[in-house]
Amino acid sequence: MSLPLNGRQHAANSTESEVPLEPNGLECRHSCPPAAHGAVMILRMATPADVALLRHWDRQPHISAAKGDDDWAWEVELNKSPGWMEQLIADVEGRSIGFLQIIDPAREDSHYWGDVPPDLRAIDLWIGEPADVGKGYGTEMMRLALARCFADPAVTAVLVDPLAGNTRAHRFYKRLGFRFVEHRRFGRDDCFVYRLNRAEYISLTCGNRCSC
Repeated sequence: MSLPLNGRQHAANSTESEVPLEPNGLECRHSCPPAAHGAVMILRMATPADVALLRHWDRQPHISAAKGDDDWAWEVELNKSPGWMEQLIADVEGRSIGFLQIIDPAREDSHYWGDVPPDLRAIDLWIGEPADVGKGYGTEMMRLALARCFADPAVTAVLVDPLAGNTRAHRFYKRLGFRFVEHRRFGRDDCFVYRLNRAEYISLTCGNRCSC
């Protein structure tokens, strides 16, 4: 999101990833906006060295408004590496600008999503500094995240759950092709659930039919 987007499911190992290609290996030449001014974004694994940065971001009003009062216990979470979760930092030209989490909701240990089928992914992400909001970084982070999720051929869909009042996030997800599923409460949080199916994702990217 060029924003904090949902930032709500609570808690992965990963290598750095630029993901400049679409999942089928064809370069996408559609008008998907790059990160600000064409700067290259990479996703790297979040580590305990990022705790202070993440705590700083947690104190930003735009993030607390988007993800509520949940304490993600970074000092604990970043020392874990369960196979069902990736916690990533987005870097642009050596500067960390946002956080991204991808989970398998069927395997996640708190059962935040309840009883869900296998082969789904759920994403949380946010931009850290207010000055970096609205520059296209959120769109680029989501592009990389979706490519990462759907690179696994078993994954059928991706879920997000922004707060019901976060209308900016709702517009963001709709623009990326997500469809509203339901209005749902997760604990104390009143949320909207959106879903992007694999077929819809492929139809919205160049895919093998890219003729541009």
